Amino acid sequence: MAEYQQHLRLLRRYELRLLRCTTATQQQQPPPPQSHAATPLLTTIIDTLDLIEAGRYAEVLSSDATRNVFRLKDEFFSQFSDDSVDCADRFYSELMNRVESFLVDESVNEVERGFRTVLVMCVAVSAFLGFTQCNLTGPLDGLPLSPLHANAFKEWENWARIQIMSSGSDLFGKTYNLQYIVFAKMLLMRTKDLLFEGSFTSINGVRSISWWLARVILFQQRVLDERSSSLFDLLQVFMGETFHHFGSSEKVSNYWGAELHEEELSSIVSMLHLEAGILEYTYGRVDSSRLNFESAEVASGLQLSLTGVLGFRTVHQVEPKAQLVLVANTSMLNSGDTCPSTSPELPTNASIIGENNSLAHQNGKGEASDVLMTPRLLQNDNPGIGAQGTQNDGTAAVPLNAIQQGVILAQCLLIEKSTRHDEMQRWEMAPFIEAIDSQQSLNFIIRCCCDILRIRWESTRGRTKERALLMMDKLVQGIYACSPGVAQRINFCYGVYLPTIHALRKEYGELLVSCGLIGEAIKIFEDIELWNNLIDCYCLLGKKAAAVELIKARLSEMPRDPRLWCSLGDVTNDDACYEKALEVSNNRSARAKRSLARSAYNRGDYETSKILWESAMALNSLYPDGWFALGAAALKARDIEKALDGFTRAVQLDPENGEAWNNIACLHMIKKKSKESFIAFKEALKFKRNSWQLWENYSQVAADVGNFGQALEAILMVLDLTNNKRIDSELLERITLEMEKRTSTRHPVSSEAANDDNCTKSTHPSDSNVIHVGDLMSSESRVGISWETENLVEMLGKVLQKIVRSGGRADIWGLYARWHKLKGDLTMCSEALLKQVRSYQGSDMWKDRDRFKKFAHASLELCNVYMEISSSTGSHRELLAAEMHLKNIVKQAESSSDTEEFKDVQACLVEVKMKLESKSLPT
Repeated sequence: MAEYQQHLRLLRRYELRLLRCTTATQQQQPPPPQSHAATPLLTTIIDTLDLIEAGRYAEVLSSDATRNVFRLKDEFFSQFSDDSVDCADRFYSELMNRVESFLVDESVNEVERGFRTVLVMCVAVSAFLGFTQCNLTGPLDGLPLSPLHANAFKEWENWARIQIMSSGSDLFGKTYNLQYIVFAKMLLMRTKDLLFEGSFTSINGVRSISWWLARVILFQQRVLDERSSSLFDLLQVFMGETFHHFGSSEKVSNYWGAELHEEELSSIVSMLHLEAGILEYTYGRVDSSRLNFESAEVASGLQLSLTGVLGFRTVHQVEPKAQLVLVANTSMLNSGDTCPSTSPELPTNASIIGENNSLAHQNGKGEASDVLMTPRLLQNDNPGIGAQGTQNDGTAAVPLNAIQQGVILAQCLLIEKSTRHDEMQRWEMAPFIEAIDSQQSLNFIIRCCCDILRIRWESTRGRTKERALLMMDKLVQGIYACSPGVAQRINFCYGVYLPTIHALRKEYGELLVSCGLIGEAIKIFEDIELWNNLIDCYCLLGKKAAAVELIKARLSEMPRDPRLWCSLGDVTNDDACYEKALEVSNNRSARAKRSLARSAYNRGDYETSKILWESAMALNSLYPDGWFALGAAALKARDIEKALDGFTRAVQLDPENGEAWNNIACLHMIKKKSKESFIAFKEALKFKRNSWQLWENYSQVAADVGNFGQALEAILMVLDLTNNKRIDSELLERITLEMEKRTSTRHPVSSEAANDDNCTKSTHPSDSNVIHVGDLMSSESRVGISWETENLVEMLGKVLQKIVRSGGRADIWGLYARWHKLKGDLTMCSEALLKQVRSYQGSDMWKDRDRFKKFAHASLELCNVYMEISSSTGSHRELLAAEMHLKNIVKQAESSSDTEEFKDVQACLVEVKMKLESKSLPT
């Protein structure tokens, strides 16, 4: 049992040494002496780990240890001497078979199987770190094209490109040594499958393999042009397993125990949360990313907050202004234990900026601008601030270790994803960038990440754009420089979001274009094979034909590159190029299918476009605009269900897509699903508040679900956005009917009460000409009126008043009159009806039967109101006005005497005369 525990601790120690190469926790003491006999296998593992820690990855892959694992001999390589894709596929398949034979060896015991697993993992990690060196950290010192084969076959690299792009996305620019990451992924996946599928057992498993797999797959995603759904699914699995094993301090402590150095436990937990946050950030999952970054902050013993301090931002500034600075409280303040962020082997002048440049950062200005790199703060104004960790005069009060610096830089990622992309966004990042700039010691990767964030910020300002260009030039040169060595560069490279080398150079090219240096940008885009950017530059120079010739020249060298065929199709608008891209990619080029789908849509072949979009999204379901385009094509093809599914998937990927939310709502309207449509419109209006069409649709759906308050607010927005020109009278009619229904059913007034009220009113002849709401609606009749109904009636009045003030139409005057009647103000009701009647009047009214019918209806309403006023006040003036108006209609409407409306007018005239005769005229 004791021997078992000894071997288990040894196995964990080797795992930890491998992980330490990238977790910014350098070994501070020599490894403990071996208390057991060193077997050849253990000696091989130790030698391999020494080479990995020194950054000599090519030596690991060409070592005797690797040759023993794969049983590589000269005659083996002679079997695979063809420069073809099929030969590469057979070569790596045979390697995987030999790895499985090496691991699943019945002649060895469980302990040795565990050590063999670690050795295979060391080989895989060496290949992965070599790929990281070539495409992220540098220096580019020319690793062999193949990790194991001596011959540099170009078609083998094409095989690796096909493997990488099988996830449904194209490569982003020129990526070096693709066989390394494919080889590493295959090794780790096969080893993990053997570990966890029961093919063989090792002592308690090698749990860190899930972490390495998550890193490999995330890096594969980062070299792709688009997010891949298949890679995301794998990442969720492997990162979930990693959290299950190492997600808390207790789990890390239980796994490695006494092997951990001081502060190393919290660093490992923080590193895991940082990498998980970067994963979620890569896929646009802001909330999950924020939770992981917050967990990393807690685990690192850091507490961040922002405050304002008076200071100077420019060299010539006289008066201090408030500056936003970062306060970093650490749990190590009392003990005074701080972990420097540079490794012991890193020379003080070895970073790309160098110690001198680091001092230039701290002293506050660069030669190209009078704007300080970090604000010069007034120390005496708030002496407590410096003690809490903000920078003063460019120096850091509290040194932070690499993990804590990474946590600070991670806040910039959150700001970028969760705030609006404008000038203020960069200023919100500024305190975090300046906090890192003020640190005395920074490792290579953190220095690079901080610099690229500063370059993005300063390139948007005229006073610092030149300095940003100089910094970018120095940053790119530093990546290619041979110092510092890769062992120092690889440290912490997975804990920050540093652009890959081709992405960094793309930003450099775009910065050159913004500065007018298009010729220099063309050289960069051509070198990193970003053909679309290259085409844009040639178009700016009026040399589109030159771009076509360049792409054709590259196609003569690389005829099986689908990216080149797609780029040629983009510039020539030739569908045959996209079809060729599908052919050379074995029908796996999602970009080619999307381009063909767009072409079919543009020429009106919507059914074909829909089918092509479905096929493209099956390859990569995370393409942000693809689901929206599929929905649009399906909608044109009259496939409502498929359109609804496409737009729904679009908002799942991008919840801020207002157009997609609007289309979802409209489709639900078509399907008569008002509740679902109402919810979708509410989401759409969060992002498209200036669309009157959207507000108009929303008002109709709100009324359908009975939310008349929201409907009226939407109508007001339509009026504001259209300057009162867009009026939905049918919807207003509908709302008015609802209000009339509510007031009539909830607040009935008995005829006896009405008669008593009329008798009371007739005793006050002095008030006969003024009708007040309070006179007609007593407090008793208001008892049943709900607050909601009263509020809705008031809102309806605001809408109608807004319309009539700008010159209402006849139907609106009618609604306005009915609203006044709801309020009990018959005088204002009669005035509104009179304006409605006058709106219909005209020389051609007597000849237009439809218009006459509307006029007659409005006249009858007016006369009825006149009779109500007369009944309530005892006045004869309204009856006389009604009689005169009706007589005039009967006299002039002879051409419409056969209509029902004309007969109703005659009947109303008789009723008015009877009322006049029943009352005695005043003397």
